[in-house]
Amino acid sequence: MKPPKQKKARQLEEKQTQLHNPHRPIIKDLLWFSLISTFFKVLLIPAYHSTDFEVHRNWLALTHTLPLSHWYTDETSPWTLDYPPFFAYFEKFLSLFASLVDPTITDLYNGLNYKALSVIIFQRLSVIASDTILIYSIYKLTTDLESKKRFLIWVLVVWSPGLFIVDHVHFQYNGFLLGILLVSLGALQKGNDLIGGFVFAILLCFKHLFAVAGPVYFVYLLRHYCRGGILRGFSKLVTMGVVVVGVFVAAYGPFAYHGQIQQVLRRMFPFGRGLCHAYWAPNFWVFYILSDKLLAFVLAKLGFHIQAPTASFTGGLVGDSPPFAILPTITPSVTFAVVLLALSPCLVKAWRNPQPKMIIRWVAYAYSCGFLFGWHVHEKASLHFLIPLAVVAVESLEDARHYFILSIVSSYSLFPLLYEAQEYPIKVVLLLLHIALMWYGFSSQFSERIESGKSTASVSIVTGWMEKSYLLGFVVVEIWGQFLHPFLLGDKLPFLPLMMMSFYCALGMMYSWIWQLRCIVRSR
Repeated sequence: MKPPKQKKARQLEEKQTQLHNPHRPIIKDLLWFSLISTFFKVLLIPAYHSTDFEVHRNWLALTHTLPLSHWYTDETSPWTLDYPPFFAYFEKFLSLFASLVDPTITDLYNGLNYKALSVIIFQRLSVIASDTILIYSIYKLTTDLESKKRFLIWVLVVWSPGLFIVDHVHFQYNGFLLGILLVSLGALQKGNDLIGGFVFAILLCFKHLFAVAGPVYFVYLLRHYCRGGILRGFSKLVTMGVVVVGVFVAAYGPFAYHGQIQQVLRRMFPFGRGLCHAYWAPNFWVFYILSDKLLAFVLAKLGFHIQAPTASFTGGLVGDSPPFAILPTITPSVTFAVVLLALSPCLVKAWRNPQPKMIIRWVAYAYSCGFLFGWHVHEKASLHFLIPLAVVAVESLEDARHYFILSIVSSYSLFPLLYEAQEYPIKVVLLLLHIALMWYGFSSQFSERIESGKSTASVSIVTGWMEKSYLLGFVVVEIWGQFLHPFLLGDKLPFLPLMMMSFYCALGMMYSWIWQLRCIVRSR
Protein backbone atom coordinates (compact mmCIF):
# COMPACT_ATOMS: atom_id res chain seq x y z
CA MET A 1 0.00 0.00 0.00
CA LYS A 2 1.36 3.42 -1.05
CA PRO A 3 2.06 6.07 1.65
CA PRO A 4 -0.49 8.96 1.76
CA LYS A 5 2.08 11.49 0.55
CA GLN A 6 3.01 9.41 -2.51
CA LYS A 7 -0.65 8.78 -3.31
CA LYS A 8 -1.48 12.48 -3.04
CA ALA A 9 1.47 13.44 -5.24
CA ARG A 10 0.42 10.89 -7.86
CA GLN A 11 -3.16 12.17 -7.87
CA LEU A 12 -1.91 15.73 -8.30
CA GLU A 13 0.32 14.66 -11.19
CA GLU A 14 -2.57 12.84 -12.89
CA LYS A 15 -4.79 15.90 -12.48
CA GLN A 16 -2.17 18.17 -14.07
CA THR A 17 -1.71 15.69 -16.92
CA GLN A 18 -5.45 15.62 -17.55
CA LEU A 19 -5.70 19.41 -17.52
CA HIS A 20 -2.96 19.77 -20.13
CA ASN A 21 -4.00 16.81 -22.25
CA PRO A 22 -5.05 18.33 -25.61
CA HIS A 23 -7.30 15.37 -26.38
CA ARG A 24 -9.34 15.28 -23.19
CA PRO A 25 -13.14 15.60 -23.67
CA ILE A 26 -14.32 19.21 -23.84
CA ILE A 27 -18.07 18.67 -23.97
CA LYS A 28 -18.38 19.94 -20.39
CA ASP A 29 -16.51 23.11 -21.33
CA LEU A 30 -18.75 23.51 -24.37
CA LEU A 31 -21.95 23.18 -22.36
CA TRP A 32 -20.68 25.37 -19.53
CA PHE A 33 -19.75 28.33 -21.70
CA SER A 34 -22.82 27.93 -23.90
CA LEU A 35 -25.19 27.98 -20.94
CA ILE A 36 -23.56 30.99 -19.28
CA SER A 37 -23.41 33.05 -22.46
CA THR A 38 -26.99 32.08 -23.35
CA PHE A 39 -28.15 33.17 -19.89
CA PHE A 40 -26.72 36.67 -20.37
CA LYS A 41 -28.05 36.89 -23.93
CA VAL A 42 -31.54 36.07 -22.68
CA LEU A 43 -31.21 38.90 -20.15
CA LEU A 44 -30.61 41.28 -23.07
CA ILE A 45 -33.89 40.40 -24.83
CA PRO A 46 -35.72 43.55 -23.61
CA ALA A 47 -32.79 45.81 -24.56
CA TYR A 48 -32.69 48.34 -27.38
CA HIS A 49 -32.63 47.10 -30.99
CA SER A 50 -31.80 49.01 -34.17
CA THR A 51 -33.64 49.29 -37.47
CA ASP A 52 -31.88 46.03 -38.42
CA PHE A 53 -34.53 44.36 -36.27
CA GLU A 54 -37.27 45.48 -38.66
CA VAL A 55 -35.00 44.75 -41.65
CA HIS A 56 -34.79 41.08 -40.75
CA ARG A 57 -38.46 40.88 -39.78
CA ASN A 58 -39.36 42.23 -43.21
CA TRP A 59 -37.08 39.66 -44.85
CA LEU A 60 -38.89 36.93 -42.92
CA ALA A 61 -42.21 38.23 -44.24
CA LEU A 62 -40.91 38.82 -47.76
CA THR A 63 -39.47 35.31 -48.23
CA HIS A 64 -42.50 33.72 -46.57
CA THR A 65 -45.14 35.59 -48.56
CA LEU A 66 -43.71 36.09 -52.06
CA PRO A 67 -42.44 33.63 -54.65
CA LEU A 68 -38.67 33.46 -55.09
CA SER A 69 -38.82 35.46 -58.32
CA HIS A 70 -40.02 38.55 -56.37
CA TRP A 71 -37.64 38.46 -53.41
CA TYR A 72 -35.16 40.93 -54.89
CA THR A 73 -37.71 43.18 -56.61
CA ASP A 74 -40.22 43.80 -53.83
CA GLU A 75 -40.26 47.34 -52.39
CA THR A 76 -43.18 47.09 -49.97
CA SER A 77 -40.79 48.14 -47.22
CA PRO A 78 -37.79 50.46 -47.58
CA TRP A 79 -35.73 47.65 -46.02
CA THR A 80 -35.34 45.65 -49.21
CA LEU A 81 -33.45 42.36 -49.40
CA ASP A 82 -29.78 43.04 -50.20
CA TYR A 83 -27.98 39.93 -48.91
CA PRO A 84 -26.99 36.96 -51.15
CA PRO A 85 -29.42 34.10 -51.81
CA PHE A 86 -28.29 31.69 -49.06
CA PHE A 87 -29.18 34.30 -46.45
CA ALA A 88 -32.54 34.72 -48.15
CA TYR A 89 -33.04 30.95 -47.91
CA PHE A 90 -32.00 31.17 -44.25
CA GLU A 91 -34.69 33.82 -43.65
CA LYS A 92 -37.20 31.61 -45.47
CA PHE A 93 -36.30 28.74 -43.13
CA LEU A 94 -36.74 30.92 -40.04
CA SER A 95 -40.04 32.25 -41.36
CA LEU A 96 -41.53 28.75 -41.15
CA PHE A 97 -41.18 28.90 -37.36
CA ALA A 98 -42.00 32.59 -37.10
CA SER A 99 -45.38 32.07 -38.76
CA LEU A 100 -46.22 29.43 -36.14
CA VAL A 101 -45.28 31.75 -33.28
CA ASP A 102 -47.21 34.75 -34.64
CA PRO A 103 -48.58 34.96 -38.21
CA THR A 104 -48.27 38.75 -38.20
CA ILE A 105 -44.48 38.44 -38.09
CA THR A 106 -44.50 37.03 -41.61
CA ASP A 107 -47.31 39.21 -42.94
CA LEU A 108 -45.65 41.37 -45.59
CA TYR A 109 -48.26 44.14 -45.46
CA ASN A 110 -49.80 44.11 -41.98
CA GLY A 111 -46.54 43.29 -40.26
CA LEU A 112 -44.69 46.48 -41.18
CA ASN A 113 -42.92 47.90 -38.11
CA TYR A 114 -44.48 45.14 -35.99
CA LYS A 115 -43.11 45.36 -32.43
CA ALA A 116 -45.16 42.87 -30.42
CA LEU A 117 -43.47 40.88 -27.64
CA SER A 118 -43.78 37.74 -29.77
CA VAL A 119 -41.62 39.13 -32.57
CA ILE A 120 -39.04 40.51 -30.13
CA ILE A 121 -38.64 37.17 -28.37
CA PHE A 122 -38.57 35.19 -31.61
CA GLN A 123 -35.99 37.44 -33.27
CA ARG A 124 -33.74 37.46 -30.20
CA LEU A 125 -33.94 33.69 -29.77
CA SER A 126 -33.20 33.12 -33.46
CA VAL A 127 -29.87 34.95 -33.05
CA ILE A 128 -29.04 33.02 -29.89
CA ALA A 129 -29.85 29.72 -31.63
CA SER A 130 -27.81 30.65 -34.71
CA ASP A 131 -24.76 31.13 -32.47
CA THR A 132 -24.57 27.34 -32.36
CA ILE A 133 -22.41 27.42 -35.49
CA LEU A 134 -19.95 29.78 -33.74
CA ILE A 135 -19.77 27.47 -30.72
CA TYR A 136 -19.23 24.48 -33.00
CA SER A 137 -16.47 26.25 -34.92
CA ILE A 138 -14.56 27.10 -31.73
CA TYR A 139 -14.97 23.49 -30.61
CA LYS A 140 -13.41 22.23 -33.86
CA LEU A 141 -10.61 24.80 -33.77
CA THR A 142 -9.58 24.12 -30.18
CA THR A 143 -9.82 20.32 -29.87
CA ASP A 144 -6.04 19.93 -30.27
CA LEU A 145 -5.13 22.67 -27.82
CA GLU A 146 -4.31 22.37 -24.14
CA SER A 147 -7.15 23.24 -21.81
CA LYS A 148 -5.77 26.62 -20.75
CA LYS A 149 -5.46 27.88 -24.33
CA ARG A 150 -8.87 26.52 -25.17
CA PHE A 151 -10.41 28.27 -22.17
CA LEU A 152 -8.81 31.56 -23.14
CA ILE A 153 -10.05 31.40 -26.75
CA TRP A 154 -13.55 30.69 -25.47
CA VAL A 155 -13.35 33.77 -23.26
CA LEU A 156 -12.07 35.99 -26.08
CA VAL A 157 -14.73 34.93 -28.58
CA VAL A 158 -17.84 33.97 -26.64
CA TRP A 159 -17.49 36.92 -24.26
CA SER A 160 -16.53 39.44 -26.91
CA PRO A 161 -18.45 42.64 -26.08
CA GLY A 162 -18.53 43.41 -29.81
CA LEU A 163 -20.62 40.32 -30.53
CA PHE A 164 -22.87 41.01 -27.54
CA ILE A 165 -23.42 44.60 -28.59
CA VAL A 166 -23.88 43.96 -32.30
CA ASP A 167 -25.80 40.68 -32.27
CA HIS A 168 -27.76 40.56 -29.05
CA VAL A 169 -28.55 44.25 -28.53
CA HIS A 170 -28.19 46.07 -31.84
CA PHE A 171 -29.44 42.89 -33.61
CA GLN A 172 -27.38 41.08 -36.25
CA TYR A 173 -26.34 37.51 -37.15
CA ASN A 174 -22.57 38.09 -37.07
CA GLY A 175 -21.90 35.19 -34.70
CA PHE A 176 -23.57 32.81 -37.16
CA LEU A 177 -21.57 34.13 -40.13
CA LEU A 178 -18.27 34.29 -38.25
CA GLY A 179 -18.86 30.73 -37.14
CA ILE A 180 -19.00 29.64 -40.80
CA LEU A 181 -15.75 31.57 -41.43
CA LEU A 182 -14.01 29.85 -38.53
CA VAL A 183 -15.16 26.43 -39.75
CA SER A 184 -13.54 27.21 -43.10
CA LEU A 185 -10.31 28.46 -41.51
CA GLY A 186 -10.17 25.48 -39.18
CA ALA A 187 -10.42 23.12 -42.14
CA LEU A 188 -7.61 24.93 -43.97
CA GLN A 189 -5.43 24.99 -40.86
CA LYS A 190 -5.76 21.21 -40.57
CA GLY A 191 -5.02 20.62 -44.27
CA ASN A 192 -8.61 19.97 -45.39
CA ASP A 193 -8.39 22.45 -48.26
CA LEU A 194 -11.35 21.19 -50.26
CA ILE A 195 -13.68 21.48 -47.29
CA GLY A 196 -12.23 24.89 -46.42
CA GLY A 197 -12.86 26.20 -49.93
CA PHE A 198 -16.35 24.67 -49.99
CA VAL A 199 -17.36 26.29 -46.69
CA PHE A 200 -15.91 29.66 -47.72
CA ALA A 201 -17.98 29.56 -50.92
CA ILE A 202 -21.05 28.92 -48.77
CA LEU A 203 -20.13 31.91 -46.60
CA LEU A 204 -19.89 34.19 -49.66
CA CYS A 205 -23.39 33.11 -50.64
CA PHE A 206 -24.59 34.14 -47.18
CA LYS A 207 -22.83 37.51 -47.03
CA HIS A 208 -20.77 38.85 -49.92
CA LEU A 209 -18.82 41.32 -47.77
CA PHE A 210 -16.62 38.41 -46.70
CA ALA A 211 -15.31 38.29 -50.27
CA VAL A 212 -12.48 40.64 -49.27
CA ALA A 213 -10.53 37.52 -48.27
CA GLY A 214 -11.25 35.90 -51.65
CA PRO A 215 -7.82 36.75 -53.14
CA VAL A 216 -6.07 35.17 -50.14
CA TYR A 217 -8.17 32.02 -50.43
CA PHE A 218 -7.55 31.84 -54.18
CA VAL A 219 -3.76 32.21 -53.97
CA TYR A 220 -3.43 29.92 -50.96
CA LEU A 221 -5.58 27.12 -52.40
CA LEU A 222 -3.91 27.42 -55.80
CA ARG A 223 -0.45 27.01 -54.26
CA HIS A 224 -1.27 24.63 -51.40
CA TYR A 225 -4.12 22.45 -52.66
CA CYS A 226 -3.36 22.43 -56.40
CA ARG A 227 0.21 21.21 -56.08
CA GLY A 228 1.88 17.95 -57.05
CA GLY A 229 2.74 18.42 -60.74
CA ILE A 230 0.87 19.74 -63.74
CA LEU A 231 -1.64 16.92 -64.21
CA ARG A 232 -2.37 16.35 -60.54
CA GLY A 233 -2.48 20.09 -59.85
CA PHE A 234 -4.85 20.69 -62.76
CA SER A 235 -7.16 17.89 -61.65
CA LYS A 236 -7.29 19.38 -58.15
CA LEU A 237 -7.97 22.82 -59.61
CA VAL A 238 -10.87 21.39 -61.59
CA THR A 239 -12.18 19.62 -58.48
CA MET A 240 -12.07 22.79 -56.42
CA GLY A 241 -13.65 24.75 -59.27
CA VAL A 242 -16.51 22.27 -59.57
CA VAL A 243 -17.16 22.41 -55.82
CA VAL A 244 -17.14 26.23 -55.67
CA VAL A 245 -19.17 26.68 -58.84
CA GLY A 246 -21.62 24.09 -57.56
CA VAL A 247 -22.21 26.17 -54.43
CA PHE A 248 -22.82 29.34 -56.46
CA VAL A 249 -25.14 27.50 -58.85
CA ALA A 250 -27.16 26.22 -55.90
CA ALA A 251 -27.39 29.78 -54.55
CA TYR A 252 -27.95 31.84 -57.69
CA GLY A 253 -29.29 29.23 -60.11
CA PRO A 254 -32.99 29.67 -59.22
CA PHE A 255 -32.69 33.44 -59.68
CA ALA A 256 -30.88 33.00 -63.00
CA TYR A 257 -33.75 30.78 -64.09
CA HIS A 258 -36.18 33.64 -63.38
CA GLY A 259 -33.93 36.22 -65.07
CA GLN A 260 -33.20 37.98 -61.77
CA ILE A 261 -29.38 37.91 -61.65
CA GLN A 262 -28.91 41.57 -62.56
CA GLN A 263 -31.48 42.63 -59.98
CA VAL A 264 -29.85 40.47 -57.30
CA LEU A 265 -26.42 41.97 -58.01
CA ARG A 266 -27.85 45.49 -58.10
CA ARG A 267 -29.27 45.00 -54.62
CA MET A 268 -26.06 43.44 -53.29
CA PHE A 269 -23.75 46.16 -54.60
CA PRO A 270 -25.47 49.55 -54.10
CA PHE A 271 -22.51 51.74 -55.02
CA GLY A 272 -24.77 54.78 -54.91
CA ARG A 273 -24.13 54.85 -51.17
CA GLY A 274 -21.43 57.16 -49.87
CA LEU A 275 -17.80 56.49 -49.01
CA CYS A 276 -18.59 56.18 -45.32
CA HIS A 277 -21.41 54.79 -43.25
CA ALA A 278 -23.71 57.06 -41.21
CA TYR A 279 -21.32 56.77 -38.28
CA TRP A 280 -17.82 56.97 -39.69
CA ALA A 281 -16.18 53.59 -39.25
CA PRO A 282 -12.73 54.12 -37.69
CA ASN A 283 -10.67 53.57 -40.83
CA PHE A 284 -8.25 55.37 -43.15
CA TRP A 285 -10.94 57.48 -44.81
CA VAL A 286 -11.60 59.26 -41.49
CA PHE A 287 -8.15 60.87 -41.82
CA TYR A 288 -8.83 61.66 -45.47
CA ILE A 289 -12.14 63.36 -44.74
CA LEU A 290 -10.80 65.32 -41.77
CA SER A 291 -7.76 66.40 -43.83
CA ASP A 292 -10.07 67.73 -46.52
CA LYS A 293 -12.12 69.67 -43.97
CA LEU A 294 -8.98 71.04 -42.29
CA LEU A 295 -7.47 72.13 -45.62
CA ALA A 296 -10.74 73.80 -46.64
CA PHE A 297 -10.88 75.66 -43.32
CA VAL A 298 -7.25 76.85 -43.51
CA LEU A 299 -7.48 77.95 -47.15
CA ALA A 300 -10.74 79.78 -46.49
CA LYS A 301 -9.06 81.64 -43.62
CA LEU A 302 -6.22 82.57 -45.96
CA GLY A 303 -8.68 84.23 -48.34
CA PHE A 304 -9.20 81.49 -50.93
CA HIS A 305 -12.70 80.92 -52.22
CA ILE A 306 -13.65 77.38 -51.19
CA GLN A 307 -17.01 76.03 -52.32
CA ALA A 308 -18.63 73.96 -49.60
CA PRO A 309 -19.63 70.52 -50.94
CA THR A 310 -23.33 69.71 -51.08
CA ALA A 311 -22.83 65.99 -51.49
CA SER A 312 -22.81 63.55 -48.60
CA PHE A 313 -20.03 61.27 -47.42
CA THR A 314 -22.60 58.79 -46.16
CA GLY A 315 -25.62 58.76 -48.43
CA GLY A 316 -24.23 58.80 -51.94
CA LEU A 317 -23.96 61.73 -54.33
CA VAL A 318 -26.46 64.54 -53.85
CA GLY A 319 -26.28 67.52 -56.15
CA ASP A 320 -23.61 68.26 -58.73
CA SER A 321 -20.57 69.01 -56.60
CA PRO A 322 -18.12 66.40 -55.30
CA PRO A 323 -18.25 65.45 -51.59
CA PHE A 324 -14.73 66.84 -51.03
CA ALA A 325 -13.78 70.53 -51.10
CA ILE A 326 -10.02 70.15 -51.74
CA LEU A 327 -8.88 66.54 -52.02
CA PRO A 328 -9.80 64.29 -54.99
CA THR A 329 -13.12 62.49 -54.81
CA ILE A 330 -12.86 58.83 -53.81
CA THR A 331 -14.82 56.34 -55.95
CA PRO A 332 -15.53 52.63 -55.37
CA SER A 333 -12.89 51.69 -57.95
CA VAL A 334 -10.28 53.69 -56.04
CA THR A 335 -11.07 51.91 -52.77
CA PHE A 336 -10.97 48.56 -54.60
CA ALA A 337 -7.50 49.33 -55.95
CA VAL A 338 -6.23 50.49 -52.55
CA VAL A 339 -7.50 47.32 -50.86
CA LEU A 340 -5.74 45.13 -53.45
CA LEU A 341 -2.55 47.13 -53.05
CA ALA A 342 -2.67 46.73 -49.27
CA LEU A 343 -3.29 43.00 -49.73
CA SER A 344 -0.34 42.45 -52.07
CA PRO A 345 2.34 41.65 -49.42
CA CYS A 346 0.05 38.99 -47.95
CA LEU A 347 -0.65 37.50 -51.39
CA VAL A 348 3.07 37.34 -52.17
CA LYS A 349 3.69 35.46 -48.91
CA ALA A 350 0.83 33.06 -49.59
CA TRP A 351 2.20 32.41 -53.10
CA ARG A 352 5.79 31.82 -52.03
CA ASN A 353 5.14 29.77 -48.92
CA PRO A 354 1.52 28.66 -48.40
CA GLN A 355 1.61 27.57 -44.74
CA PRO A 356 -1.57 26.31 -43.06
CA LYS A 357 -0.42 27.79 -39.74
CA MET A 358 -0.50 31.28 -41.30
CA ILE A 359 -3.90 31.13 -42.99
CA ILE A 360 -5.85 32.64 -40.07
CA ARG A 361 -3.42 35.57 -39.87
CA TRP A 362 -3.60 36.15 -43.63
CA VAL A 363 -7.39 36.11 -43.72
CA ALA A 364 -7.64 38.39 -40.68
CA TYR A 365 -5.20 40.79 -42.36
CA ALA A 366 -7.33 40.74 -45.53
CA TYR A 367 -10.41 41.78 -43.55
CA SER A 368 -8.33 44.47 -41.84
CA CYS A 369 -7.44 45.86 -45.28
CA GLY A 370 -11.09 45.78 -46.34
CA PHE A 371 -12.13 47.56 -43.16
CA LEU A 372 -9.48 50.26 -43.41
CA PHE A 373 -9.65 51.03 -47.12
CA GLY A 374 -13.00 49.67 -48.33
CA TRP A 375 -16.10 51.48 -49.63
CA HIS A 376 -18.99 52.29 -47.28
CA VAL A 377 -17.57 50.17 -44.47
CA HIS A 378 -19.76 49.49 -41.45
CA GLU A 379 -18.17 49.82 -38.03
CA LYS A 380 -19.43 46.29 -37.25
CA ALA A 381 -17.05 44.87 -39.88
CA SER A 382 -14.17 45.08 -37.40
CA LEU A 383 -15.50 41.80 -35.99
CA HIS A 384 -14.46 40.09 -39.23
CA PHE A 385 -10.81 40.28 -38.24
CA LEU A 386 -11.12 40.62 -34.46
CA ILE A 387 -12.71 37.19 -33.93
CA PRO A 388 -10.22 35.21 -36.11
CA LEU A 389 -7.32 37.00 -34.39
CA ALA A 390 -8.64 35.74 -31.05
CA VAL A 391 -7.62 32.25 -32.14
CA VAL A 392 -3.97 33.24 -32.68
CA ALA A 393 -3.81 35.61 -29.70
CA VAL A 394 -2.84 32.68 -27.45
CA GLU A 395 0.22 31.76 -29.53
CA SER A 396 2.65 34.36 -28.20
CA LEU A 397 2.89 37.25 -25.76
CA GLU A 398 3.26 39.68 -28.68
CA ASP A 399 0.01 38.40 -30.21
CA ALA A 400 -1.71 38.76 -26.85
CA ARG A 401 -0.54 42.36 -26.42
CA HIS A 402 -1.71 43.27 -29.92
CA TYR A 403 -5.09 41.60 -29.44
CA PHE A 404 -5.61 43.27 -26.06
CA ILE A 405 -5.38 46.74 -27.61
CA LEU A 406 -7.28 45.82 -30.80
CA SER A 407 -10.16 44.27 -28.87
CA ILE A 408 -10.59 47.42 -26.77
CA VAL A 409 -10.48 49.62 -29.87
CA SER A 410 -12.98 47.49 -31.78
CA SER A 411 -15.39 47.19 -28.86
CA TYR A 412 -15.27 50.88 -28.00
CA SER A 413 -15.82 51.87 -31.64
CA LEU A 414 -19.19 50.08 -31.46
CA PHE A 415 -20.44 52.16 -28.51
CA PRO A 416 -22.34 54.65 -30.73
CA LEU A 417 -24.57 51.79 -31.91
CA LEU A 418 -26.14 51.80 -28.44
CA TYR A 419 -26.94 55.46 -27.92
CA GLU A 420 -29.84 55.26 -25.48
CA ALA A 421 -29.20 56.03 -21.81
CA GLN A 422 -30.54 52.71 -20.47
CA GLU A 423 -28.01 50.73 -22.53
CA TYR A 424 -25.01 52.82 -21.40
CA PRO A 425 -24.26 50.71 -18.28
CA ILE A 426 -24.54 47.51 -20.34
CA LYS A 427 -21.86 48.43 -22.87
CA VAL A 428 -19.52 49.89 -20.26
CA VAL A 429 -19.79 46.85 -17.97
CA LEU A 430 -19.34 44.46 -20.90
CA LEU A 431 -16.15 46.23 -21.99
CA LEU A 432 -14.69 46.48 -18.49
CA LEU A 433 -15.47 42.81 -17.81
CA HIS A 434 -13.85 41.81 -21.08
CA ILE A 435 -10.73 43.85 -20.29
CA ALA A 436 -10.46 42.18 -16.88
CA LEU A 437 -10.90 38.69 -18.35
CA MET A 438 -8.33 39.36 -21.08
CA TRP A 439 -5.82 40.75 -18.58
CA TYR A 440 -6.22 37.80 -16.23
CA GLY A 441 -6.27 35.21 -19.00
CA PHE A 442 -3.23 36.49 -20.88
CA SER A 443 -1.23 37.10 -17.68
CA SER A 444 -1.99 33.62 -16.42
CA GLN A 445 -1.21 31.98 -19.77
CA PHE A 446 2.14 33.61 -20.39
CA SER A 447 3.30 33.83 -16.77
CA GLU A 448 3.12 30.06 -16.64
CA ARG A 449 5.28 29.80 -19.76
CA ILE A 450 7.94 32.03 -18.27
CA GLU A 451 7.94 30.07 -15.01
CA SER A 452 8.26 26.76 -16.88
CA GLY A 453 11.27 28.23 -18.65
CA LYS A 454 12.88 28.94 -15.26
CA SER A 455 12.55 32.67 -15.67
CA THR A 456 11.18 34.95 -12.96
CA ALA A 457 10.51 37.95 -15.23
CA SER A 458 7.07 39.51 -14.72
CA VAL A 459 4.58 39.64 -17.57
CA SER A 460 3.05 42.96 -18.61
CA ILE A 461 0.22 42.89 -21.13
CA VAL A 462 0.56 46.60 -21.91
CA THR A 463 4.14 47.79 -22.37
CA GLY A 464 5.52 51.15 -23.37
CA TRP A 465 4.28 54.63 -22.56
CA MET A 466 2.65 55.04 -25.98
CA GLU A 467 0.34 52.06 -25.52
CA LYS A 468 -0.52 53.06 -21.96
CA SER A 469 -1.16 56.67 -22.96
CA TYR A 470 -3.33 55.60 -25.89
CA LEU A 471 -5.50 53.34 -23.73
CA LEU A 472 -5.84 56.08 -21.13
CA GLY A 473 -7.00 58.37 -23.92
CA PHE A 474 -10.21 56.33 -24.27
CA VAL A 475 -11.20 57.50 -20.81
CA VAL A 476 -10.62 61.12 -21.84
CA VAL A 477 -12.64 60.73 -25.07
CA GLU A 478 -15.51 59.08 -23.20
CA ILE A 479 -15.59 61.67 -20.42
CA TRP A 480 -15.65 64.46 -23.01
CA GLY A 481 -18.41 62.91 -25.10
CA GLN A 482 -20.67 61.88 -22.21
CA PHE A 483 -20.17 64.68 -19.71
CA LEU A 484 -17.98 67.64 -20.67
CA HIS A 485 -19.34 68.26 -24.18
CA PRO A 486 -23.02 68.54 -23.10
CA PHE A 487 -22.01 70.64 -20.10
CA LEU A 488 -19.67 73.06 -21.90
CA LEU A 489 -21.11 73.22 -25.43
CA GLY A 490 -24.71 72.10 -25.01
CA ASP A 491 -26.28 71.57 -28.45
CA LYS A 492 -23.35 73.12 -30.33
CA LEU A 493 -21.18 70.89 -32.54
CA PRO A 494 -23.28 67.75 -31.91
CA PHE A 495 -21.10 65.77 -34.33
CA LEU A 496 -17.88 66.39 -32.40
CA PRO A 497 -18.06 63.49 -29.86
CA LEU A 498 -18.68 60.95 -32.63
CA MET A 499 -15.92 62.44 -34.75
CA MET A 500 -13.51 62.22 -31.84
CA MET A 501 -14.42 58.57 -31.23
CA SER A 502 -14.06 57.71 -34.90
CA PHE A 503 -10.70 59.48 -35.21
CA TYR A 504 -9.28 58.08 -31.99
CA CYS A 505 -10.34 54.50 -32.77
CA ALA A 506 -8.97 54.89 -36.30
CA LEU A 507 -5.54 55.48 -34.79
CA GLY A 508 -5.77 52.11 -33.04
CA MET A 509 -7.01 50.38 -36.19
CA MET A 510 -4.11 51.77 -38.20
CA TYR A 511 -1.71 50.56 -35.49
CA SER A 512 -3.23 47.06 -35.69
CA TRP A 513 -2.98 47.00 -39.49
CA ILE A 514 0.68 48.03 -39.42
CA TRP A 515 1.39 45.44 -36.69
CA GLN A 516 -0.27 42.66 -38.70
CA LEU A 517 1.54 43.71 -41.88
CA ARG A 518 4.91 43.68 -40.12
CA CYS A 519 4.15 40.27 -38.62
CA ILE A 520 3.27 38.83 -42.05
CA VAL A 521 6.29 40.34 -43.81
CA ARG A 522 8.67 38.99 -41.14
CA SER A 523 7.14 35.52 -41.07
CA ARG A 524 9.05 32.58 -42.53
